[in-house]
Amino acid sequence: MRYKRSSKLFDEAKKYIPGGVNSPVRAFSAVGGDPIFIKKAEGAYLYDEDDNKLIDYINSWGPMILGHAHPKVTEAVIEKTKLGTSFGTPTEIETKIAQLAVKMVPNIDKIRMVNSGTEACMSAVRLARGVTGKDKIIKFAGCYHGHSDSFLIQAGSGAVTFGTPNSPGVTKGTAQDTLLADFNNLENVKDLIEANKGEIACIILEPVAGNMGCIPPKEGFLEGLRKLCDDNGILLVFDEVMTGFRLSQGGAQELLNINADIVAFGKVIGGGLPVGAFAARNEIMDYLAPIGPVYQAGTLSGNPLAMAAGLAMLTELNEKPEIFESLAKKCEYLHKGIENVLKNAEIPHTINRKGSMISVHFAEEAVVDFKTAAVGNNETFNRFFHGMMDEGVYIAPSAFETWFLTEALSYEDLDFTIQAVENVAKRLK
Repeated sequence: MRYKRSSKLFDEAKKYIPGGVNSPVRAFSAVGGDPIFIKKAEGAYLYDEDDNKLIDYINSWGPMILGHAHPKVTEAVIEKTKLGTSFGTPTEIETKIAQLAVKMVPNIDKIRMVNSGTEACMSAVRLARGVTGKDKIIKFAGCYHGHSDSFLIQAGSGAVTFGTPNSPGVTKGTAQDTLLADFNNLENVKDLIEANKGEIACIILEPVAGNMGCIPPKEGFLEGLRKLCDDNGILLVFDEVMTGFRLSQGGAQELLNINADIVAFGKVIGGGLPVGAFAARNEIMDYLAPIGPVYQAGTLSGNPLAMAAGLAMLTELNEKPEIFESLAKKCEYLHKGIENVLKNAEIPHTINRKGSMISVHFAEEAVVDFKTAAVGNNETFNRFFHGMMDEGVYIAPSAFETWFLTEALSYEDLDFTIQAVENVAKRLK
């Protein structure tokens, strides 16, 4: 494929936008080359500025469960736009989507809309600290919860050491309140709790990790976290920015049968528009202003355009729960197809999958946490990424990101993808 216009647009963007992009992973820094600029999207496909058509496995990093430009979603946005785009006042549609979300998601009574997944996770942690009166949190290496200061922390030298900032601008004081654990390692979490008795407000994690590739929880891991939280007065926070309304109607909580105390959502709750939310039971949510002492606010929170898109998409998912089974079957089909190709090509690999999330790791050992994900051959992945793009398939430009399937994908698209993997595999050997 040719990307002449995209390269030209990238050169122009770098003059006015840091790095030429408004979110770092878009810059292709991890895989090399210039990013492609997208002109439009429809269903399961992206169309770039050079008129290349690509099957999309990013889907705006997850929320396009029904596909791009779904008629019911776009119509809802268009009709709502005619009435005005933002008021900074309450609107009826905010209550309607809140009612539907509470109906679909287990173990929540109330929900507060915000403007992004980052803001949702940041607010969830603030709420947890306000409810418990404690300052420290535990997060897991490789789990990304947005760019709030508390989350931009790298692991320390041992199980009971504090994290250190891995981004300039994050203070050491902030880092000292963030404790790092290894995903799927319950003993590591126990050690941290023991070393910080009575000081931990919450444990936050992606119940199915998606920011180090797709990594499902080991059997008993989430159950163990739930018990540790119950035994130590700690709140369990699920970051369901990726998994919410994707793995099932009620997200990971429903699929994995584990109740979190607070749940954070991202743009999925707005059909892909800029929005987020966090939710919990009444006794927790009632700590929020204006009825409680924990302050959180936003002029664009509950923006009518995002609410219209979100209500349209969630209504479709609520009325057609068979979509989740269909997505899971498509993901399994893709998994088996890619597995057969790479196995026959004798290319070392591991494939992780949960529901409609999947990732290919070019490593032979099981990938269960950030350390094992980092063992993969990133040079092979980089060649794989560009090879797939040249074949007409767009996957995440990083070895540490999951792929997301959309219901708009046909089995012909999946077969095309598997054939693309076979074509690329021949060049990888």
